[in-house]
Amino acid sequence: MKQVAVFGAGRIGRIHATNLAALPGVRLRYISDPVGESASSLAHRLGAEASSIEAALADPAIDVVVVTSPTTTHSDLILRAAQAGKHIFCEKPVDLSVPRAEACAAAVRAAGVACMIGFQRRFDPTFNEVKSRIERGDIGSPEMLVITSRDPGAPPAEYLRQSGGIFRDMLIHDFDVFRWILGQGDGSAGPDEAVWLSATGACLVDPAIGAVGDIDSAVVSIRTRAGRLCQINASRRAAYGYDQRFEVLGAKGLLAAGNHRPHEVTQMDASGVRTDNPEPFFLERYRAAYQLEMAHFFEQLQSGGSFRCSVHDGVAAQKLADAAALSFETGQPVTFSE
Repeated sequence: MKQVAVFGAGRIGRIHATNLAALPGVRLRYISDPVGESASSLAHRLGAEASSIEAALADPAIDVVVVTSPTTTHSDLILRAAQAGKHIFCEKPVDLSVPRAEACAAAVRAAGVACMIGFQRRFDPTFNEVKSRIERGDIGSPEMLVITSRDPGAPPAEYLRQSGGIFRDMLIHDFDVFRWILGQGDGSAGPDEAVWLSATGACLVDPAIGAVGDIDSAVVSIRTRAGRLCQINASRRAAYGYDQRFEVLGAKGLLAAGNHRPHEVTQMDASGVRTDNPEPFFLERYRAAYQLEMAHFFEQLQSGGSFRCSVHDGVAAQKLADAAALSFETGQPVTFSE
């Protein structure tokens, strides 16, 4: 029985805590949050205890900490958990600074603890089917990836001020998908990482976003060592729902992963053909993915197997996000040493 403490009782913390409470072989013991009422109410609902972070880390019965607190706290909590000898699941990103993210990876390695980063898109059943078919060779060697990533609306300006910017906050998921689907190739020739990246963007959705020093629309192009290409288009606005899809072009065909809808029903009548809009946001779109990633974490922890998304993957995605931010700021592409 693995005993777990969750650090953070906000939106994503509630998702993970609820999923943890339902997992066999796992006991949700503590929930910590600076807002005591949030921690207490969530703990009461799930049969856990509200606790300080210090008390949870000091408890030798705690095997695992799950970090779902704001981004600015991630690296500190990873370092403290590693020092306390706890295994770690941490929401993306590791940190907004690549050196601090690398320090976290080094601390995890030195402590001999496990650490998985929560890039839940790797666990989405639809996206996973694409990955499986690529590995099976259904479309031959993958050559080009096109990712569309559009939120239904922008977050509040106060969130954006401390988010690290669109590349580090929003597109970091897409950089991880690039590495997972295309950057690692088809499995026949080993990793195939990015060697060239160019990013541009604009503030088209809300002038308030520009006022806090961010943009809300972006396009990123990436080339890998083997010459494979990736194009990411992202926006903080999609009037029709949460738009999450990609397609992979290969030597023998194409694989496309589309949006999810609340109901997969098509209605046809004299006035036209209608389907539901995509799911409204990430909570609904990735409900299954959040459950599957947490189950995977504990399965691999129990078996000693490799995580689908390690702390090193978190660092690699952060490097791509930093490169995109630099390319946008300078107007010049960024190259990576091979």
